[in-house]
Amino acid sequence: MDQQPAPPMTIDDFTKVDIRLGRVLAAEPLAGARKPAYKLRIDFGPILGIKASSAQLTERYRPEELVGRLVLGVVNLPPRRVAGFNSETLTLGLADHDGAVVLLAVDPAWADTVPLGARMF
Repeated sequence: MDQQPAPPMTIDDFTKVDIRLGRVLAAEPLAGARKPAYKLRIDFGPILGIKASSAQLTERYRPEELVGRLVLGVVNLPPRRVAGFNSETLTLGLADHDGAVVLLAVDPAWADTVPLGARMF
């Protein structure tokens, strides 16, 4: 992964990225993906609803560990086909020292106080 800083952008550029809080409802392996991945169904609350995501989380997470977990996702990118699966949101994470994805998370102490669909700012 490229660790170089991204070029500068404006606050207007940043506000175009719509990052929301969601809860994983279902997770299962995505058959046929070039890199091992899961198909996720994520609930982003009453306004955005349930969206699908392809996520390369197989090195650090088992499907049953993902169900119920709060995640952050970019919800305003166009859908992308991954191994015949329509991925509607980009689930956010960071690469560890080995390149495996670690999910971004809400502080567990406050997780119950943030509603699904809350927008990051």
